[in-house]
Amino acid sequence: MKYTVLFIVGILIATAVIAGCTQQQAAPGAGEIKVGVIASLTGPASNVGKNMWQSAQVAAEEINAKGGVSIKGTKVPLKLVVGDDESTQQGGQKAATQLITGDKVDILVGGYSSAVTSAYEQTIAEFKIPFVVTGASSPIITHRTDIDTSYVFHHCPTTDTYGQYTTMFIDQVLRPAVNKKLGAAADRPFRLALIYQDTAFGKGVQTAVNNTITKDKLNIVLVSQQSFKMGESDFRTPLTAIKATNPDAVYIAAFPNEGAPMITQARRDLGLDTIFLNVENNDNAQFYKDLGQYGEGAIIESRFSPYTAPAGALADAQSTFKNSYNAKWGTFPDMMGASTYEGVYIATQAISNAGTTDKTTVKQALADLSMPQIIEAMKGGMISFTKDFRESQFDLWMEQLAYDQSIGECRPKIVWPDNLKVTDFALPSWYKAGTA
Repeated sequence: MKYTVLFIVGILIATAVIAGCTQQQAAPGAGEIKVGVIASLTGPASNVGKNMWQSAQVAAEEINAKGGVSIKGTKVPLKLVVGDDESTQQGGQKAATQLITGDKVDILVGGYSSAVTSAYEQTIAEFKIPFVVTGASSPIITHRTDIDTSYVFHHCPTTDTYGQYTTMFIDQVLRPAVNKKLGAAADRPFRLALIYQDTAFGKGVQTAVNNTITKDKLNIVLVSQQSFKMGESDFRTPLTAIKATNPDAVYIAAFPNEGAPMITQARRDLGLDTIFLNVENNDNAQFYKDLGQYGEGAIIESRFSPYTAPAGALADAQSTFKNSYNAKWGTFPDMMGASTYEGVYIATQAISNAGTTDKTTVKQALADLSMPQIIEAMKGGMISFTKDFRESQFDLWMEQLAYDQSIGECRPKIVWPDNLKVTDFALPSWYKAGTA
């Protein structure tokens, strides 16, 4: 009897050990993968922040509909946890800390304002948690040397990249068009004004434009460089200063809730009838709605739009995502939503490749990542991160807005580069070129 009891106990212990080992492999952590999404759900960046969070949910639903995240052959459910950074540095710090220490997420995705995101990077470094940044575009996010940024991966173009790209468009397309309208010599200097948000984001655009003009010896003169505080709504004072310099065009580095009223005030209130160039984050459904007729002729540098897409392999994938988003939320996703949607897929693919949620191993999986592009066009058709600053590389394009009176909003058409454009850039009939 004694030996029988010992035998049974031994069997039970062995069974428990085997079950414990099996469970540990099948379900890392608490039996689910937890992805923290940092987004601006309140404050001046909330228009874009909500889009990012809603897009992340679309991705999570798709992943879970297929059984979850594959870990060593076993499907594990995906759970998203959101942290509202409140569009402030303090809010961002609070959100990051709660997600990491309170919710104990396995990886982070998101981050919109560069000023806000950079403020809590120290926390990322301290806890060594992988972070796929999908909105904050200042290069300082991964270039800074005062803290360890090795766990941070940048899945959006930086201000260096799109600031240079837009400046080259001005030189190669806009400047010749203005000279032709004026009947001016080809060597006439183009008169460009800048108005930028006084943050790492806005200053990054300003720096990129200045550096590109100098480095490439472009025939562009910066006639005015005006700044404003994040969240401002009345821009008539800096716009009046810009108008006095007689620019050929104005390049705006602003959030959608700033850019739309800025253009409206410039054209409606001040009669500044010029071409306004906008940063990619303004390719946003609310931006089009707020602009109305005053967006006619404006330019947006882009890589994903709620209302257009370049022909090619990704057109169907973009359409599917837009339709899924619209069915769930009643509107269309913007660019930061698209990169955050992809960010969730990138995060879960890295965990799957790592075969674990161990943060150091996942970090290495991100560094080694090479996965097919999803809904945005990537260099070489693959999503991967550069070895130096861990930045993914996108294909960009330029759109021009045309007013559609039947819907009371503008809609974009791709005008550059030549291999993607559907129509040529054209100066509106009301356009007024600058004078020296």
